Amino acid sequence: MEAIIDVVLLSFLVAVVIAIVWMKDLFTVAMLAGIYGLLTASFFVAMDAVDVAFTEASVGAGISTLLMLVVIAKTGRYERPVRHKPWLALVVVLVTGGLLIYGTFDMPYFGSAQAPAQLNETTAHYIDDSFEEIGIPNIVTSVLASYRAFDTFGEVVVIFTAGIGILALLSGPARREEDADIDAINETMHKEHMVLRIVAKILIPFILIFALYVQFHGDYGPGGGFQAGVIFAAAIILYSMLFGLDTARQVINQAWVRLIAAIGVLLYGSVGMVSFLNGGTFLDYNVLMEDPIAGQHLGIILIELGVGLTVTAVMTIIFFNFAGRQVPVKKTDNNQGA
Repeated sequence: MEAIIDVVLLSFLVAVVIAIVWMKDLFTVAMLAGIYGLLTASFFVAMDAVDVAFTEASVGAGISTLLMLVVIAKTGRYERPVRHKPWLALVVVLVTGGLLIYGTFDMPYFGSAQAPAQLNETTAHYIDDSFEEIGIPNIVTSVLASYRAFDTFGEVVVIFTAGIGILALLSGPARREEDADIDAINETMHKEHMVLRIVAKILIPFILIFALYVQFHGDYGPGGGFQAGVIFAAAIILYSMLFGLDTARQVINQAWVRLIAAIGVLLYGSVGMVSFLNGGTFLDYNVLMEDPIAGQHLGIILIELGVGLTVTAVMTIIFFNFAGRQVPVKKTDNNQGA
């Protein structure tokens, strides 16, 4: 039965990829890319990698699709006619794909008991002793937020640095004529997308609540700060796309968003410093409270909150600075400018 599910999912993935290459309508391509993300997430679920599936669904099918729609709104819905023959690119893709497939021949069979990952002592320790040492049932969260918390801290710093880079490259004062155009677009959207706006008003509160659930339920099930931050940011981006940037700027203060991005990183690092000052190593949660297990719970909740704050803020910063650079021009179906 599992083999049948795998074959069906792989067939759908191949069909979606062929459709993406074939289509010239970029809106259709964006939708198909979202479907590809959902199919990939389903594949990860079939492989029992639920946390990875959660990330793929929220990033690949969620916020990435929204950002691609913003790009389409700024460029055009259809590709320009190809004026060259991309044979060289096709050869490079085929050669690279062939080498990747050849490299898989040396890999052990999936689920093999003799695979290096199964024989590694560190893996066995995580599986056998993580609940006793950390006190939470989700081993993935134990690894990411406790055992390799310093590495995860580096990832959060990288995300924060990316947000700072976007601010340095794209931020700038909006011109008055741009503000006037945004107001005109908002009025047009109010008339043309009334149904979408009403549906969004119903769904966005539930999306935000679900993001909070994912944030604070990562100890016991799939989720955590990264997934929750992306989901929360996706709700903000959806609101901005349907109600306009000007309205979103009035609701979401950009100065506060930048401050929240920094607070998330500082919160994560502060947990490590408090652990260090209490006599433990950096990000050693055992010394945060008298009971080591309670200290682990407290430390993981705090650093996951820091991750969620930074990811939400940086995703929001990227969207607002990118979408605010140029006022979208309303295009007709015959527009070929991409």
